[in-house]
Amino acid sequence: MTIEPEHQARERRDLAGALKGLRLASGLSGERLAIRCNMSQTKISRIETGRALPSVIDVERILAALEVPEEITHDLLVLARRANVDYASWRAYARVGLYHKQAELRALERSSRVMRHFLPAAPTGLLHIREYAEQTLSPTVASAPARNISRAVEARIERQAVLDDASRSFTFLLTEQAVRWRIANPQTMAAQCAHMADVSLKPNVEIAIIPQAAQVPAIPLNIFVIYDDRLVTVELFSGEVVLRDPRDISQHLDLFDLFLSHALTGSAATAFLRNAADDFMQQRN
Repeated sequence: MTIEPEHQARERRDLAGALKGLRLASGLSGERLAIRCNMSQTKISRIETGRALPSVIDVERILAALEVPEEITHDLLVLARRANVDYASWRAYARVGLYHKQAELRALERSSRVMRHFLPAAPTGLLHIREYAEQTLSPTVASAPARNISRAVEARIERQAVLDDASRSFTFLLTEQAVRWRIANPQTMAAQCAHMADVSLKPNVEIAIIPQAAQVPAIPLNIFVIYDDRLVTVELFSGEVVLRDPRDISQHLDLFDLFLSHALTGSAATAFLRNAADDFMQQRN
């Protein structure tokens, strides 16, 4: 599947044009189609002009209302699924400055009420102390893009103010490996674990830990974040994928709940983080 930006834009235009063409061919007005789909006429207009991206479910409803043949329906649903996926590479972010990505995340967090972070590999930036953030933002391989680390770190630390907004709730679900992975020296790792333990005491924050000894009937393949019930971001080595299809969102919500059911929560998770901090402090000595 091609998800480069220029292909994404073209596929979205193609989808809008195809839906409008099918409606015109059927002889239905936008108003009549809206009634059949139980949508507003404004939404139909925005979809057909490309000003609004329809979900896969929206497209299914429109095609069913237009009684589109099965083979055409299949092709357009494939197009709709591709159109509902965004991809941005870290290289593209690095070209304009990684701090721009932090600003984007800050806006996304401030437009969401419930955020669920699945973190099988490392804590998310909202949980970082400065030294840990510096380490995670530093290039690790020769092919990694150059970046303004200090500015990105400052932007990441500033983002953390959202954790004090009691109107928003956060669940950070980490594996034990994510907590203990030695990306920094023992002193920094100890401070990072102690900081996460402190954050876990905030009334609107839950930090959960899946211990290595837990038997879990699924494999933690990717870092992902669910923003309310409207989109999911999935992190890759090369970049980030954004999913908007309601069925993709539902699947990730189910996965999150599955992993969470095998995790330590509340005071048990806080104690785990305190003990991890102590273990790292002992390694320093």
